[in-house]
Amino acid sequence: MDSECIEIDPKNNESTQPDEVESVEKEVGAKRKRKDRSIVWNFFDKDEKGAVKGSNKVPCSNEVPLEELAEDIMSMSLDGGPESGASNSVNNPDSLNQLSDLHFSVHYPQRAVEFRNFVAETLAMIKPALVLITGDLTDGKSKDHLIMKQNEEEWVEYQKTMENVITTSGLDKSVFYDLRGNHDNFGVAVGGAFDYFSNYSINGQLGRSQSVNSVTLQSSNRNHLFVSLDSTMSTGLRGPTNLFGHPTDQLLSELNSHLSQWDSMSAKPLTKIAFGHFPLSFSAPSKSKRTLKEIFLKNSITAYLCGHLHLKFGENLKRHHEVDNETYHSLFQLNMRQKDSSSSTNCSNGGQTVNEFWELEMGDWRKSRAMRVMAIDKGRVSFIDTDLKMGAKKMLILPTYPLDSRFLSTTAMNKYKCESMEDTSHIRALVFSSRLITSVKAKIYDSSHGHLDMVLEASMAKKENLYTVPWNSKAFIDSSPDRYLLQIEAIDINGDISLTELMPFSVNGFHSDLSWTWIEFFVLGIQWSELYYPILFSFYFSVSIALVLPKIIISVENTQYTYKYFKANKSLANGLTWVFAEVDKIPILWKMMVAYLLYLLLCPWVLGKVFTEGSDRGYMTYKGWVVNFDDIKHLEFIGFPDIMVVVVNHLYFVVLPSILIIGAVAAERSVYQDHVHSLSGKKRDDHGVYNERSRSKSGNISKQLRKWARGILVIFSLAVCWKHFKNCWALMKAYEMNPLVHFPFYSFSIPFLLAYVFYKTRRL
Repeated sequence: MDSECIEIDPKNNESTQPDEVESVEKEVGAKRKRKDRSIVWNFFDKDEKGAVKGSNKVPCSNEVPLEELAEDIMSMSLDGGPESGASNSVNNPDSLNQLSDLHFSVHYPQRAVEFRNFVAETLAMIKPALVLITGDLTDGKSKDHLIMKQNEEEWVEYQKTMENVITTSGLDKSVFYDLRGNHDNFGVAVGGAFDYFSNYSINGQLGRSQSVNSVTLQSSNRNHLFVSLDSTMSTGLRGPTNLFGHPTDQLLSELNSHLSQWDSMSAKPLTKIAFGHFPLSFSAPSKSKRTLKEIFLKNSITAYLCGHLHLKFGENLKRHHEVDNETYHSLFQLNMRQKDSSSSTNCSNGGQTVNEFWELEMGDWRKSRAMRVMAIDKGRVSFIDTDLKMGAKKMLILPTYPLDSRFLSTTAMNKYKCESMEDTSHIRALVFSSRLITSVKAKIYDSSHGHLDMVLEASMAKKENLYTVPWNSKAFIDSSPDRYLLQIEAIDINGDISLTELMPFSVNGFHSDLSWTWIEFFVLGIQWSELYYPILFSFYFSVSIALVLPKIIISVENTQYTYKYFKANKSLANGLTWVFAEVDKIPILWKMMVAYLLYLLLCPWVLGKVFTEGSDRGYMTYKGWVVNFDDIKHLEFIGFPDIMVVVVNHLYFVVLPSILIIGAVAAERSVYQDHVHSLSGKKRDDHGVYNERSRSKSGNISKQLRKWARGILVIFSLAVCWKHFKNCWALMKAYEMNPLVHFPFYSFSIPFLLAYVFYKTRRL
């Protein structure tokens, strides 16, 4: 049987007219009481036979059968727009909210308390069509942040909090979509006894058990498709080696199917938005090397909403992706935009449509109390990121047109240039307020003279939550994308004024540059899963040159590489050869260093307990964790590239500094030996009397300098050992290990090598 959807004619169904409310004028403003209406069937007026008035069955995707509409087709926000009374009219901007990284914790109960108090009130004011919670619902960490596994008490608190928010906000439970994050997956296989997400999350309670789910907001002229994806590990490891998203080939196929479900079913314009937990920089490719980016670009989504990274890494964690001649697996993107899109535009079809999307990282609730308000207005996506640190918002303003020139898509820029942008006759803004609004004004400033000159101020007309004012957009055509700045001012009945930030816009299709900081580039502009092996083998290549090449040179050439030779023939190659020739002079030290480096490549590093349940242990190598030993010949490694947080940390911040310190200690002894030999070889002065006093004084100075030099090297060694101790302590706690039993070589090799080199070089 073919799947079907329903389409409602607003002229024949009064329920799609503005919501019935009771207004009570008080000092605090107008309170609104909304009738309870369940999703889809109970939402609309019925005829005497119980059928929805004005409804027609229309073809739909196979993924959205008629029997499942009550779960998958969400009603529009009743306060979504003013152009007509229809709640799903194309003229109504549809609002939604995104929250992420809640990290409800038994150790920090205030996170849940403030979420319950502040978010519920804000959602009641906005009445969004959807509320997206993109992962890390609970913290799953001990108070010292070292033990990472599921805690049922946190999940019970999450369930109670969300039930309270749903009741207080007046929203239907089915408009909430919560996703699993890596913290919600610490140490548990999906469907296992400790898979609390399936029991306590909203998605779990509503039976959204698939890795990919979709919901379509339908109207008479435009559809909005939202697709969620859960790319957490199917076998969840404990942290810290549970950091990346792991989309499988099956998930990518399902994602492609959901995103393309309307492509051949409807001629109406479609806005596609995907949302998940992991940013693309922390998403690994599938076994066949396919990526989320590839699927998103293929399906021309508008935006990918995600979480995972917190605001501590920066406020501009946004990234534009666009199809070009480069590979999907590019390692770096140096700035927010992938490339300059200012090339000529073909306007034969109203502006070239480009396969592209914006990746919009959401700040965390954990510390930042961040919330995003997003609107889709005539297919144009706009958003504001705010925080609830000071409590629930009494007013929020979201300009929906003109668009922010910092986040223009290439397609939107082409439409601007070809003058094919839909409905540019009005400035448009959504204003949400818990109090009666008395005035809303649009202000435009000209910044071309080095200061702000107001060039337009106009009162905006209200239709529901949308305020509009006509304008002559052609008067603001300019080659600069940030010459003109828009600001919306709203005043409530108490006289309180709210102002939006000054927003640059360009009506002729130029984007304003917004640069990353170095740390924003570090977390969002680097494809870490693709860089793991280059980083790993760069270390081994460098260390091999330092340790092996000097030995080869010494064995081939007939030259004594000493400090004296280096002074006479200064070069980097001679310096390295001399230093590690000195290391080779210390009995068995060079062999122990090489043996340890080979051990890290060939043998297990640690033997740890990676799951919350059971007593079985797995072992970790640089390739990942092995937890299934049924087929010894074909071992499966999981947790790749997540283990890079342990591997790279150990190699570059413990092993590499230790090698440098060992070389420095050996070189220091060589320098001191050379100095002593030069003193012992001094001749008597011109009068034939040996200057014993001068020699003694010089020797004392050199001994003192040696003490200082070795003291500094000891301090560096202690710093490395302290770093190594902290790493060992964290692993011991995280995976319930004993360093003597479960990872002795990892734990004690570096301290032993450092102590050994100091002991062997204490004397000449």
